[in-house]
Amino acid sequence: MTEKSEFRRYLVDIDSISTHQLFTDCLVIGAGIAGLRAAIEAPADRGVLMVCKGTLENSNTFKAQGGIASVLDKTDTFESHIEDTLSTGCGISDQEIVESVVRQGPELIEQLLQWGTEFDLADNRIATTLEGGHSHPRVAHGHGDETGRIIAEALIRKVRQDPDIRILDNFYTIDLLTNDDDKCLGIIGFDQKRGFQIIWAAKTILATGGAGRLYRETTNPEGATGDGIAMAYRAGAVLQDLEFVQFHPTTLYIAGATRALITETLRGEGAVLVDNRGCRFMKDYHEAAELAPRDIVSRAILAQMRKTESTHVHLDVRHFERAYFAKRFPWINELLESFDIDITKDLIPVRPSAHYMIGGVKTDRSAATSIENLYACGEIASTGLHGANRLGSNSLLEGLVFGKIAGQAIAQSSKTSATHLKHPLIKNKIPHSDRTRLDADDVRNSLRALMWRNVGITRWDQPLAEAQEIIRFWQRYVMDKIFDSPEGWECQNMLTVSLLLAQSARNRRESRGVHFRRDFPETDNTHFRNHIEISRDNGAK
Repeated sequence: MTEKSEFRRYLVDIDSISTHQLFTDCLVIGAGIAGLRAAIEAPADRGVLMVCKGTLENSNTFKAQGGIASVLDKTDTFESHIEDTLSTGCGISDQEIVESVVRQGPELIEQLLQWGTEFDLADNRIATTLEGGHSHPRVAHGHGDETGRIIAEALIRKVRQDPDIRILDNFYTIDLLTNDDDKCLGIIGFDQKRGFQIIWAAKTILATGGAGRLYRETTNPEGATGDGIAMAYRAGAVLQDLEFVQFHPTTLYIAGATRALITETLRGEGAVLVDNRGCRFMKDYHEAAELAPRDIVSRAILAQMRKTESTHVHLDVRHFERAYFAKRFPWINELLESFDIDITKDLIPVRPSAHYMIGGVKTDRSAATSIENLYACGEIASTGLHGANRLGSNSLLEGLVFGKIAGQAIAQSSKTSATHLKHPLIKNKIPHSDRTRLDADDVRNSLRALMWRNVGITRWDQPLAEAQEIIRFWQRYVMDKIFDSPEGWECQNMLTVSLLLAQSARNRRESRGVHFRRDFPETDNTHFRNHIEISRDNGAK
């Protein structure tokens, strides 16, 4: 990264604005499963402040359909879940992390049940179903296909009942604040009511979620623009595995409509994929057919679309009984009905979309990042659990476990008063550009199309190099601007993360997990059975 704009420290000129100041012992940024669980676990004798970009209900967790994976049946074993996770991770998962997360799952899910999470039950036990990559039905779900919502609602109730947790919503976090010793001291952000604010924090937890909105086709909500990754990069944190982006194989494809996820659980319960000629094709690509890992299914769909010169394929659920489908998948059923799709007669048009960031901010076993006093958990974190490919429904499990771990780490750390953290801020006078100003919305839309085309499901060197060149060109016009709204800051963050992602993808000259290089189609364990790290100061390695 040689461009001058890449070394810009803050997105706002901190010394040129007047700010309100808040102080807290523990700051949690983000309101998904990981952030909520971290806030709950943080010690009661320390004040906890949660800030979120929208409201507590605006998160990837809240919209998650499929479920949460754990060993909940007597016929299942920890060893089986561990092996499935390691196998899907394609050789670079951290085995100790995998074992720790898997073994903590049942207890924490039982705790969710006690906190009022309305899991679906069978014979007075949490019901489980099968998903691709799993060797046993171990995916718990709630209200059919609204698992994320029912988990989030239970955690939100728990958070709201805790008098030691303050919530600040509709707050856009702009940057992490660090001192000359690279210690995190809090954040600067923008409150819709109060304007710019500095929040001084003894400990900060990043739980800002993913970056699916970097791509034109995505299942993610509008807020998933990679802000946390960009902030951590500017602050000097080590990032890891950014090239590993998981694409969900089946999102509803209706021209002109927003993409909507069609849960993998449908395939786990018998739905099959057919092309535009009505031919079932997955057995031609993998012996597990529709239950193959997501990366294989996504690439197979893409290949079949090219083969048949079609914009999509179809899910066939016509053999499902209508009443069962409506009860088991109420959200999807309502969605399909809104488009006049009759599941007993019609095929469901689907295609892959960007779904989950496997890479992110590198953390250790206590959720600590490379920056002192800064922790990360959930989708923003690269913990080593997923390796090169995420096993379906392990993401909610990871958020639950590492949210707890992050909160515990703060509870076990020495207590420091946030009121002693104030320090002279680095002056960051940004020169006004004499270049023609680009419209941030135009840049965002063009960037998302570029990422889908050049850094998508299949990759090779020339398009990756082209993507980096184009993104750097846009940065020269955008990154030296002073924006005063979340839309502008998001645009700059998206450019930063997209460039880092393209660089990481170009550096991994092999195919592994969700990262597939057409020019390097084989897995190279000699040179690449490792993690690609990248940071502001050291570049990629």
